[in-house]
Amino acid sequence: MNELRIIPITGVGAIREGDELVSVLLEAMGRQQLALENQDLLIVTSKVVSKAEGRVVAFDGTEEHKIAIVEAESKRVLRRRGPLRITETHHGFINANAGVDLSNTDEGTAVLLPKDPDQSARRLRAELRRRREVDVAVVITDTFGRVWRNGVTDVALGSAGIKPILDLRGTTDANGRLLEATEVAIVDEIAGAANLVLGKARGTPFAILRGLDPSYFGPGSISDDVIRSANGDLFR
Repeated sequence: MNELRIIPITGVGAIREGDELVSVLLEAMGRQQLALENQDLLIVTSKVVSKAEGRVVAFDGTEEHKIAIVEAESKRVLRRRGPLRITETHHGFINANAGVDLSNTDEGTAVLLPKDPDQSARRLRAELRRRREVDVAVVITDTFGRVWRNGVTDVALGSAGIKPILDLRGTTDANGRLLEATEVAIVDEIAGAANLVLGKARGTPFAILRGLDPSYFGPGSISDDVIRSANGDLFR
């Protein structure tokens, strides 16, 4: 059985537009006397990716303006209840208020989701390989609610270097029965576990997961492998 270790990277500080996240990460890891290893997995919260990429907009504090921002970030609105919108974003995510975030950001601003989280993850992975000559995977996370369940959990918005789905179809269970439909969302399980370490108010946007099964590393993306198409969705 594999033993996993999730290491929070502390002392990062505020992220601003134009900041190089890899530099911020490596400096913080240096202060903790940590170094990346091959087949580590880097977890990055989407908010710092958005801030570094300039995905922050002015917000006047009114309900009307918030709704306008949410709808501008939405491909379509599925449900409305007062100021709440359940939306499909331009990425294909189904979530509340298009992921527009008003927490842990400067007064008078709102943070949008990264434009292309998979591409952001690929850039971070490539830069780490260039600067440290290590082969690591990257998962970019955010907090989502779940249909028919109370509470929120973190899920993966973007990934690089890890197979997002573990496809067990065609294998057998412990009793020898054939599995016909089981696909495990590895990246979402990683995101949820990492959130237990990162928290919501600790200012800790990075973590390193160490000890992941080597067979989980490989090509794939959230947009291609995790987002369910409308044709396969019984609720759309």
